[in-house]
Amino acid sequence: MLDRFNRHINYLRISVTDRCNLRCRYCMPEEGVKLIRHQDILTYDEITAFTRVAVAAGISKVRITGGEPLVRKGVAELVRMLAAIEGITDLSMTTNGIYLADYAMTLADAGLMRINVSLDTLDPEKYRHVTRGGDLAAVLHGIEAAQKAGLRPVKINCVIKSNPDEEDARVVADYCMREGLEVRFIRQMDLASGTFSVVHGGTGGHCAKCNRLRLTPEGMLRPCLFSDRGFSIRELGAEEALRQALEAKPERGTSNHVNGFYNIGG
Repeated sequence: MLDRFNRHINYLRISVTDRCNLRCRYCMPEEGVKLIRHQDILTYDEITAFTRVAVAAGISKVRITGGEPLVRKGVAELVRMLAAIEGITDLSMTTNGIYLADYAMTLADAGLMRINVSLDTLDPEKYRHVTRGGDLAAVLHGIEAAQKAGLRPVKINCVIKSNPDEEDARVVADYCMREGLEVRFIRQMDLASGTFSVVHGGTGGHCAKCNRLRLTPEGMLRPCLFSDRGFSIRELGAEEALRQALEAKPERGTSNHVNGFYNIGG
């Protein structure tokens, strides 16, 4: 699929839940957020049916996100359903890693190809502070389990304040080099103000090369992370939602006052 600016759109990010077992300070307020009603969240059958249409239209890369996707019951079954769609050549997931040790092998067996794990520091106290209670040891165990399960590559998403030379970022980079992991440094973003930058070690944040559409848990297809526009796959149908989202994809992101990172997957 080509958008109005001749960009090749082949990447679909699917947020399967707005729920998360952490409360990272740059992602979610301490008091939490108003959650989507369970009955309003897309079923796995709905997600799979839409993805099948999207793949037929040109999507080849699919990523499962959240919230935290591993808190949604039976998410490995969704992986299995998506992996069965002919035409998906890259099926991945982004997770905070807390539950990854329990699910890595199951996800790999279901057809997941690779995984990204969020990790901003290797200091247990700092990690607990940033995530408001997270257990760093569980994340490191999850990363190890993902490698043993054959999920390749395992990529680390490290949020930075300004640049990769920050102390915690350097420690994370050294850890990744030792363990054979790929690292991506993502500068803190603000959806409401439209603050974002190019990802170090990745392709995100480069508007001229953006190839993404995003599906939210309640079925809104969004053409840009930094845009309020969305198109309901339930109300419009898959084909029409795809057409309208593609047509509405902006040349450059501006701001998003509708979503948070907790329900659109970053």
